Amino acid sequence: MRYALRVMRSMATLYRKYRPQNFKEVVNQNHIKITLENEIKTGKTAHAYLFCGPRGVGKTTMARVMVKTVNCLNRKAADSDPCNECEICKDITAGRSLDIIEIDAASHTGVENVRENIIANARMVPSRCKYKVFIIDEAHMLSISAFNALLKIIEEPPAFVMFILCTTEVHKVPTTIISRCQRFDFKRIGVNDIVKKLNYIIKNEGIKIDRSILESIARQSGGHMRDAESLLGQIVAIGGKEITQEEADLVIPRNDLNEVINFIDFLIKKDSASCIKLINKLMDEGMDLKMFLNDLIEILRKIMLTKINPALTQKFGLELGESLEIKLGDISGGLNLERLLVIIERFMKARNEIKGSFIIQLPVELAAAELCMGVSAPRANPGNNEIGNLPPKANYPLVNKSKIINNPPISNQPIQASSPAGSVATAAANSGKVDQDAILAKWSEVLIRIKQHNHSLSFILRVCKPIGISNNELTIAFKYKFHKDRVDERIIKDIIEKVLREVYGVPLAISAVIDENLEIVDNNIPPNNGAVQNDRQAKPAEEGKQENKGQDNMVDSLLKTFGGKVVS
Repeated sequence: MRYALRVMRSMATLYRKYRPQNFKEVVNQNHIKITLENEIKTGKTAHAYLFCGPRGVGKTTMARVMVKTVNCLNRKAADSDPCNECEICKDITAGRSLDIIEIDAASHTGVENVRENIIANARMVPSRCKYKVFIIDEAHMLSISAFNALLKIIEEPPAFVMFILCTTEVHKVPTTIISRCQRFDFKRIGVNDIVKKLNYIIKNEGIKIDRSILESIARQSGGHMRDAESLLGQIVAIGGKEITQEEADLVIPRNDLNEVINFIDFLIKKDSASCIKLINKLMDEGMDLKMFLNDLIEILRKIMLTKINPALTQKFGLELGESLEIKLGDISGGLNLERLLVIIERFMKARNEIKGSFIIQLPVELAAAELCMGVSAPRANPGNNEIGNLPPKANYPLVNKSKIINNPPISNQPIQASSPAGSVATAAANSGKVDQDAILAKWSEVLIRIKQHNHSLSFILRVCKPIGISNNELTIAFKYKFHKDRVDERIIKDIIEKVLREVYGVPLAISAVIDENLEIVDNNIPPNNGAVQNDRQAKPAEEGKQENKGQDNMVDSLLKTFGGKVVS
């Protein structure tokens, strides 16, 4: 109990002791400060203001500074800050001025409270100040009838009355009230600005604390200055005049962005071993893996915004602090936008899989390994099975696998075409252009080479049809959407285009379309360079041992598809 009281006392002391007392001390919100200062200097202040924005960013503080400035006895005409030394300034700072009325709308929601506390008081002239000011905090909590009662007095108040409404939910304030006020939208405070304020506090308090801890406090506060000062107060209550990282970790959840940036560096270098070591090291140190992934995704998002448009980063990106910003800038050059999107999407998926994994870090390890190896997880499409993307409801006969063996791997050298079809393709390649006839002439060779890279992909291309080529872009048609989606994956498309370049001798891009009327025929089965046919001619006696003609056709088809031969 004594410890809890000590923490609360420290929080209140820091927060109230360092509340800004003039416009210069208000952190950030320059777009608002400049406008209000100019109004004060020129004597053209409005009768009603609406301060809206997130919690803990200085709305009520700005209202009190504004009130003190317009009523200050010693303020000069060219100055926009209060003196904080006259009796009026001291009374307002201490909260004992009778002419400054602060109302908590959350506990005074009714119309009767508005009539008694605001409307009735507004008719009485100030006792000592130049203006009688009503600061209505959490104004959105007022009832509709209370807002209606305020309408007339806010629109045309006495010359000595000023209203300042503060709210975190401006959408709940009636437009009739908003239209009668000067509206100012407060923004969240950046990490660097919060760190400057916290640094100012610890210097005045004589506290020794590392800047990295202050940056952690600023990031944890989420742009809310009040939250940052409260966190600092809790840490000071525990650590006293010298704060260590261990003491700070008791209050702030472990958040090591330096390790996150190291992890991104390993991904860029495709060092899967270092990625996995780092993940398990953090787990051993007790770090929350979801917190790590949250930080990782947030930083990757920052890099994405920078690559799209640097202006987006300044407005929407996470601020990391000076040292981390420099380090991140050095490594992010190795990421292109396309790969960055794949990485973000993969780790978002991994984050959702953590809860159901019996090994907590396994989804993250798999994601890191896949990304470093360039493996793309297959998309989940209706009708897919575990073997590959096969047409739905297709009947595949069973074969005695002991009679099928694979042929030796095919050489990477282009196959010498001795047939007329091969001559057509070769002539087309030599001219630098490939036409439809040349594509069909060597399509069987394409299927053979594809099988070396991806067996399931060869099944997909068997049920497609090349339907046209224009400007070295080959269009292939599929009957089923999940086949098209598979071919549209970047890694799969790269494999196909690489094989097309090897076969036809010119770079070809592919474009997949869907044709529901496409008739799937088995004329794309590669002949495997006649190896199977020669083997069957060499052993005519074995063909006669087949049970029936239908099984002969079935085995022939599979032998040609998988590139094998029948052995005794």
